[in-house]
Amino acid sequence: MFVGTQFKARTDDDFRVMAQLGVRHVCADPPGNPHDWTFDDLERHRAHIESFGLVLDMVELPLNSRPIEESRSPHILLGKSPERDREIDSICTLLDRVARAGIPAVKYNMNIIGIPRTAPEAGRGGSINEAFRWDKADHEAAPGRAGMLPEDENWERIDYFLARVVPVATAAKVRLACHPHDPYTPPGYRGVTRVLGTVEGLKRFVTMHESPFHGLNFCQGTVGEMLDDPAREIGEVIRWFGERGKLFNVHFRNIRGRRLDFMETFPDEGDMDMVAALRLYADVGYKYMVMPDHAPKVSGADPQGTAFAFCYGYIIGAMQALGLDPHGPKRAPRD
Repeated sequence: MFVGTQFKARTDDDFRVMAQLGVRHVCADPPGNPHDWTFDDLERHRAHIESFGLVLDMVELPLNSRPIEESRSPHILLGKSPERDREIDSICTLLDRVARAGIPAVKYNMNIIGIPRTAPEAGRGGSINEAFRWDKADHEAAPGRAGMLPEDENWERIDYFLARVVPVATAAKVRLACHPHDPYTPPGYRGVTRVLGTVEGLKRFVTMHESPFHGLNFCQGTVGEMLDDPAREIGEVIRWFGERGKLFNVHFRNIRGRRLDFMETFPDEGDMDMVAALRLYADVGYKYMVMPDHAPKVSGADPQGTAFAFCYGYIIGAMQALGLDPHGPKRAPRD
């Protein structure tokens, strides 16, 4: 395993900074709607990434973490045919193009209500940290475009998608890395029962349509948000998914708190022992990127870039202390 990033480059200087900081492996998208990416678009994009000495390990499908009202593939999650069939067909075509372009993995998110948070809170030294406190949330928030979505129906829509897409990804040898629902919310919140917001839900998910190319974009912060005692419980969760080969990307984020009552933190100051987590990822044979997904907002001219640079340095230092090579191979690992 090795340090990586999904930091969205604002200019090519951001790619140069990644290389200068020792972050060789990236998840980065070509411009435009993924439904419209051609093979040539992906080839040019990979060549551009490689021109900075970087490796393109992953791109994102047109299924991201934003609310369904902003989705580029809304009908997959709305369960509306024949529109969802056209969206799934487009994603299957994209997977073939991704494979031919030499990109070994994609990430995606089966998200309907986005990433609920309550008001940001002050963190270390006055940083601004994302938080979710159930006692401060609007428990009566109205459903959105998806309306009322019970558990069984949510699973049916996910199953419909996986049944079509997993065989295509398996044939193309492209890893499908799905992000958990962030955060856990009680059933029916905003009309939706989020089935990928619990560890048991994630276990069910990865065993549906079993394939070595069907697994998780394992966000340690999000999984910690599902637990009553993240410090004590996270190791068992990492081991369960890691030993089954279901970890395809790691979002290396810490929290302070527990289910329905937490604040995001930098990796060195939360409740989970992140060095112990890295040791465990190594023990279970995890071999892909370890990256920040988001970080507290700090002061200065480049708050996001500065915060991510700290996280990269923490990951690199922790890996070296464990005797691991943090920079990874000069090519993206393939199965």
